Parts: sequence; C-alpha cells; structure tokens
Amino acid sequence: MSKHGTVHWSELMTHDLEAAKAYYISVCGWQINGIPMPDGSTYYLGMKGEIPMAGMMQMDGPQYEGIPAHWMTYLAVDDVDAAVQQTRDAGGEVLQDSFDVGGVGRIAILKDPTGAAIGFMTPEDNS
Repeated sequence: MSKHGTVHWSELMTHDLEAAKAYYISVCGWQINGIPMPDGSTYYLGMKGEIPMAGMMQMDGPQYEGIPAHWMTYLAVDDVDAAVQQTRDAGGEVLQDSFDVGGVGRIAILKDPTGAAIGFMTPEDNS
C-alpha cells in the first residue's frame, strides 16, 4: 500500500542544537543518536527505544541567515517530481528542487499556494 499523502517525517531545524537536544531529552524522554553525514556534519535522531521519532539538524551557514528555528514536516508522495510540477501549476513556489538522499528517498522543499512551507518525499521504501 502506498504512503501517498501521509505525514512521513518531521525534523527540527535549529540554530542551537545542543539546547534543543537537552530540551527534547527532558520533555519527551528521547535518546539522541547522531548519524555522520557525507558532508562532515551530523544528523540527529530523537529516539524512543529503537523507534525514530524525528530528526534534528543545526542550521549553520549563510543560507540559514534570517530563518528562525522551526519544525519541517515531510509528506510522502508517490512521485515527488510530479508533486513539484503540481505545486508550480497551482501557484506554489519551489524552495529546493527535487534531490536524492541515499537510503531515504527523493525530497523537495516547497511553499504551497497559501505560502506554507512543506517538504514532499518519495520514500525509498514507498510500499
């Protein structure tokens, strides 16, 4: 069965990762596991036992200037490239065109026609 249209993942984008990790450990009881990334950074998973609850990443660099800390939601779609085109056709905006993340899937970051930011993802395990 397809995951199309379901909430697939959430991740926290923050300028103070250490404070965020401490907060979610305290409030949610998460364990935090780091995953080394190819670019040398680390992506963090908030875990409840063996189950990943959400991701966390540090917003460093000029591309993040002026962007406040926020949670990003990713919806699963069967074809992220088609969702990008549908968004354009509906008057939305492409913030980051489709790209592949190994072991995860194909992702795009968009603004829907009302201006709300959203991530779409075709998960590698979309069955």
